Amino acid sequence: MATFLYKLGRFAFRRRHFVALFWVALLTLAGAGAASAPAAGSTSFSIPGTEAQKAFDLLEQRFPGASADGATGRVVFKAPAGEKMTDAGNKAIVEKTVKELSDGSEVTSVADPYKANAVSKNGTVAYASVRYDVSGMELKDASRDALKEAAQDARDAGLTVEIGGDALQAGAEPGAAGEVVGLAIAAVVLVVTLGSLVAAGLPLLTAIIGVGIGVSTITALANALDLGDTTSTLALMIGLAVGIDYALFIVSRYRGELAEGRSREEAVGRATGTAGSAVVFAGLTVVIALAGLAVVNVPMLTKMGLAAAGTVVVAVLIALTMIPAMLGYAGRKVRPAGEKRRGKKTQKADTPKKLGLGERWASFVVRRPAAVLLLGVVGLGAIALPATQLELGLPDDGSQPTSTTQRRAYDLLSEGFGPGFNGPLMIVVDAKNSDDPKAAATRVSDDIKDLKDVVTVTPAVFNKAGDTATITVIPGSKPSSVQTEDLVHAIRDKGADITSATDAKVLVTGTTAMNIDFSQKLNDALIPYLGLVVGLAFLLLIAVFRSILVPLKAALGFLLSVLAALGAVVAVFQWGWLGGLLGVEQTGPIMSMMPIFMVGVVFGLAMDYEVFLVTRMREAYVHGETPGQAVVTGFRHSARVVGAAAVIMMAVFGGFISSSESMIKMIGFGLAIAVFFDAFVVRMAIVPAVLALLGRRAWWLPKWLDRALPNVDVEGEGLKDLADGDAKGTDADEDRELVRA
Repeated sequence: MATFLYKLGRFAFRRRHFVALFWVALLTLAGAGAASAPAAGSTSFSIPGTEAQKAFDLLEQRFPGASADGATGRVVFKAPAGEKMTDAGNKAIVEKTVKELSDGSEVTSVADPYKANAVSKNGTVAYASVRYDVSGMELKDASRDALKEAAQDARDAGLTVEIGGDALQAGAEPGAAGEVVGLAIAAVVLVVTLGSLVAAGLPLLTAIIGVGIGVSTITALANALDLGDTTSTLALMIGLAVGIDYALFIVSRYRGELAEGRSREEAVGRATGTAGSAVVFAGLTVVIALAGLAVVNVPMLTKMGLAAAGTVVVAVLIALTMIPAMLGYAGRKVRPAGEKRRGKKTQKADTPKKLGLGERWASFVVRRPAAVLLLGVVGLGAIALPATQLELGLPDDGSQPTSTTQRRAYDLLSEGFGPGFNGPLMIVVDAKNSDDPKAAATRVSDDIKDLKDVVTVTPAVFNKAGDTATITVIPGSKPSSVQTEDLVHAIRDKGADITSATDAKVLVTGTTAMNIDFSQKLNDALIPYLGLVVGLAFLLLIAVFRSILVPLKAALGFLLSVLAALGAVVAVFQWGWLGGLLGVEQTGPIMSMMPIFMVGVVFGLAMDYEVFLVTRMREAYVHGETPGQAVVTGFRHSARVVGAAAVIMMAVFGGFISSSESMIKMIGFGLAIAVFFDAFVVRMAIVPAVLALLGRRAWWLPKWLDRALPNVDVEGEGLKDLADGDAKGTDADEDRELVRA
């Protein structure tokens, strides 16, 4: 591997014009494809195999044209103080709004509050339900704009008007400001780490080109493959972070090779052969983690994972080819490590060498490994304790900031009709095989009325064929509560008894039930997904490190950092600790995608730091150093750049904490804190402590397994055989090479 990448790096350095032209042409082609591709709507959403999805599919068959999964908008009206919604003037405003809403091209029906009994008992609150023929994720922007305009007209007439429901769920596009902040912090960190604007600009430039190719390709294929906005957002977030980090590692190693006195072409080759090998295997772990989301069997997550994995592949290829080419263009503007400015050479051999912070820390850890290990494990374990109280769910309008119209509509409906009104359950009675469908539906209604936490059960509504009915149930608790989840399970348990007695199937669906099923599906998939991702990466790292214990330690350390990050997320977003500092306005259950999402993304990124840090230790050990010396050497060469890479990653993710969307804020905080724990506690403290305690046993591998494994040569052992004449060069040689190029 190292020898192949060494040759690839030198080729890209010598043929820099061809390599640069290739990537620019690919970016242009992808951009042209994105510009000419038809506009894609938001992706469709389905959860195969769940009861809620089966009920939706059944309704589409038995109630053709009813759009069972169509979006719903609730326009909520509140009368001015001292007035009621039944007053003639207020009633006229509402009826005008209903007529205006009915003109929408995607609208299937608008329920007049006065005909649908949608006025509160005290007469102060009323609502109009708007149903659409497509889901909330597929609704056109024009339909959302028409909904907002109708509400604004009623506001101008003197009523308090807010909009709820899933019709507005895609209205915000958070994250743009976070990307800018992340890039700005990344630029500062790169300048400090690499010592010059030119060197710092190379990782930024190549990362932006790689992300541009990846996101443009996703945009070009979005309509054909039903890819939504969230797909490109994840690809952008991950691609930008790993693209900068991978390029940073190669440029940093290149500067180190220059400091050893090698020519620029030779330094590029060796940097690509060693650091590039680590980039390849680090990238593979990220790809495995993202592509592994397919095991969840949720099409949207599968597409998001594969698209982001493709962007990571592009980032790896650019780091291996375009970075060497750009280093060729940069010439002497990228200086050897330790050379601070023009005219100041690296430190002389006979000058006492000052130990860096990384070396001093590693030396301390090697001297006190047990204490450092105990402190790190106990500290992360304590932070992880809140994760034992983790409650999962999907965010609804009640978790929105109080400044949003969705949250205000949610509160108005709770005030007028009770908290459960925001999460009605739809009961589907499939009585096709029943001798008496109406009696079966009546039995369902009667049994549900006897259950705890039920406020209202509406009469059954049959289809034209008379073999399928729908019943609406209003719970007594809010949609995201444990009580509502228990009610869904209780209805399903009752349904089993009803089926045996009447041969009619009872299915529970609706947005609330769909969210509950989605959360359960993700919970069920977490262990298989974790086993697949960690198992494949474990096998990969055995080949990389030629060890059993080092990959095992890497996997256990990752689990510790993820649990600690989940504990921090629970403390902030579920318990409200430091919520005011982070702008958390509403606490509640943790988003159900959070655990599996953190496992997928953080595992891939955590293995980056493991590979980059430990391969340098492995390299020193293979070249004859003792285990303790190898740990210190690895930190001397890698700690600074790994720390910089982690700060960059945290900046990219942390920029999303400022989002007003609670889901985006939670993801940004969770990923940023997970990277902090993994990079600075696990990789910088626990890993060297464990390696110091294990000594030579850390690199033990059974002989039969050593013979069976392929020799990937990440540490560049094969490069030692290169002739010294190829390894050294002079400034005059470099000048002639630049002139020829």
